[in-house]
Amino acid sequence: MKEHGRAVGFEAEYDKESRILILGSFPSVKSRRVEFYYGNGQNRFWRTVCGFFGEEIPEDTAGKKEFLHRRHIALWDVVMACDIVGSSDASILNEEIADIPALLNQTGIRKVLCNGSKAYELLCLHFPEIGVRAIKLPSTSPANPRFSSAVWAETLAACLNQE
Repeated sequence: MKEHGRAVGFEAEYDKESRILILGSFPSVKSRRVEFYYGNGQNRFWRTVCGFFGEEIPEDTAGKKEFLHRRHIALWDVVMACDIVGSSDASILNEEIADIPALLNQTGIRKVLCNGSKAYELLCLHFPEIGVRAIKLPSTSPANPRFSSAVWAETLAACLNQE
């Protein structure tokens, strides 16, 4: 886990009951330090998704995993490893792309929600057949001034209503 240079992300968090895949670009430095998705306390991911379901944010990784499985949500990143400076998506180079089609083929995932433009851009570039079905959401990163929890809530509600 380096703050600059070659870095490695996480395996997908999912189970056979997963119905929605939330796809990020690559874990931040803080997430890599805690070794789980959206580990930066300033990132709005957990606050947004748990809040949508009216739940408190779990205090630890085990609780977050339990929440995801109970809500049939899978988490992964498009990039499995890359050269990166800090947490900057713009600095991602020499990326190793996740095998997203394999994950979709072994689960019941019906919707792919991209957490930000970089995740969506990379998904469409490497897997255009999946990109056309994906939904690009505003990044939950604290660096994104255009974040909208309302857009996330509307999208989650629409996805869950189609179940």
